[in-house]
Amino acid sequence: MRYSPRLFVPLFFFVLCGVVTWPSPAAHATTPPNIIVILADDMGRGDLSCYNPKSAWKTPHLDRLAREGMRFTDAHSGSSVCTPTRYGLLTGRYAWRSRLKNGVLHGFDPSLIEAGRMTVPSLLRAQGYRTAMVGKWHLGLDWEKRGTTKEDVDYRQPFKGGPLAHGFDQFFGISASLDMPPYVYLRNDRAVSVPTRQIEAAQGTGMWRAGPIGDDFAHAEVQTQFIEETERLIGDWGKETTAAPFFLFLSLASPHTPILPTAAFNGSTKTTVYGDFCAEVDAVVGRVLVALEKSGRSRDTCVIFTADNGCSPAANLADLKAVGHDPQMGLRGAKADLFEGGHRVPFIAWWPGTVPEKTLNEDVICLTDLLATCAELTSTSLPADAGEDSVSLVPALLQQPQTRPLRGATVHHSINGSFALRMSTWKLLLSPDSGGWSDPRPPKEGDPPSALPPFQLYDLAIDPKEQTNVADKYPAVVSRLGYELKRIISSGRSTPGLPQPVSWENWPQLSSLRQFSPVKP
Repeated sequence: MRYSPRLFVPLFFFVLCGVVTWPSPAAHATTPPNIIVILADDMGRGDLSCYNPKSAWKTPHLDRLAREGMRFTDAHSGSSVCTPTRYGLLTGRYAWRSRLKNGVLHGFDPSLIEAGRMTVPSLLRAQGYRTAMVGKWHLGLDWEKRGTTKEDVDYRQPFKGGPLAHGFDQFFGISASLDMPPYVYLRNDRAVSVPTRQIEAAQGTGMWRAGPIGDDFAHAEVQTQFIEETERLIGDWGKETTAAPFFLFLSLASPHTPILPTAAFNGSTKTTVYGDFCAEVDAVVGRVLVALEKSGRSRDTCVIFTADNGCSPAANLADLKAVGHDPQMGLRGAKADLFEGGHRVPFIAWWPGTVPEKTLNEDVICLTDLLATCAELTSTSLPADAGEDSVSLVPALLQQPQTRPLRGATVHHSINGSFALRMSTWKLLLSPDSGGWSDPRPPKEGDPPSALPPFQLYDLAIDPKEQTNVADKYPAVVSRLGYELKRIISSGRSTPGLPQPVSWENWPQLSSLRQFSPVKP
């Protein structure tokens, strides 16, 4: 459902003044399902043929999910890069509220999720779920050190601050992106092996950074290890006679660099190596569905497929264009950017017998919404200090009547820490540039100040490709959105509830917000 931006301005004023109180979503009578979340790494909406009829390759298993479930067209990652999106997905809180104000973590960095903070797995475990994670963590680990540097790790000792410290019963995976050392498998709270050598850096689409690697680790085999572990978990749960539900987070390291499809998929799409890797991601989804069917748990399981941000330039966008493929489907920008191509992502929900088949949903949603969704599915109330930026998707999934948008506002964030705010069809970028890797790029240290206007305003209803900046034409909308972003940041939450602590110190990206004040009617 779409809501007119022309109706938005007066309604927005009443929200600011506290006249409108959003009712909580209606309770549902559905038994809490098993939940599987599959998170692809750097995969654009246009890389799925159910989104992109002009895709240069087919994704039959993802197309099946969309055909038998609900496909969202206006879904957004909490950030346009990896780590902050994962933080938001698991905590229901924008990562820029944490210590991470820009960029991403690496494999030796300490844990980002605060001790004691509620996460999706900790909430579900408290409601009797078994919880497991397979794949890329990328949220920091508190390694046991042998020396004073981050890299001087004692791999024989258990680490802290990982998945088991934040609600998961089981974990098998890697510490960060597949192109970041250390290159060792992790099981629960330990490294599976001790690195025995240093691997040199690789370049191109198969790039990875230099660093320590274990004898049992090969980059091209990681995806196979992840899906085989996933199949084992689902199979084991299917054999159990208990009625306890499960939550499984399958966090893929693909199609992120190194772009290394296995031999069975190398050349399979006759396009590019990135196309082959996307086809392998699709095949992984198919194997998850087969494992579910074999376990007898299909009808009581909700499967969500999404991605952590848009397609990366590392996929070699020029080569993709040469074969007639556009991962962003005409949207401006890519991974790392404030523009739509950086954070508008695929999002498909499949729940046989509950989520209606062949359904298209146009609501604006965010990956931070998973926590509130799981809370409502389990009839759980979130405390004031949890899920501050999370809105339940249950009304959308169950197609309950809606008289208002699911989200009043959605904050976007780029790799350099720049902000944008989306409300209705308006989008305000508090940046003169992309905030990321696309042109116009943010100036580097020592460059002259940008000559571009300080703000960008787009009406996505008529300008979805963000080509015409109308900030000068609609100064009142700029003021209203700017103040709402300031309010969301300073109150420590974007959802109704008690304000939460926040610090504005040493946060240069917020300097432009100080000019905004409450807007008079």
